[in-house]
Amino acid sequence: MKIEILGMGCQKCNALYNLAKQATEELGIAAEFVKVEDFKEIMKYGVMTTPALVVDGKVKVAGKVPSKEEIKGMLK
Repeated sequence: MKIEILGMGCQKCNALYNLAKQATEELGIAAEFVKVEDFKEIMKYGVMTTPALVVDGKVKVAGKVPSKEEIKGMLK
């Protein structure tokens, strides 16, 4: 599984990264994590507000930091 965190490195982006990492660990999912901070790359996903969570190329959430439980639901 490839998980991308889209954002410019702000506090919310870092929080989303940490929550997603915790969620995969708790679910026992092996995942590759990538932080995408380049604005042009972020725009390729059609995301206008960050942070955003992308799982295997699909945008799951943008513009907010979901709870760890919500992230777990997106990963299942």
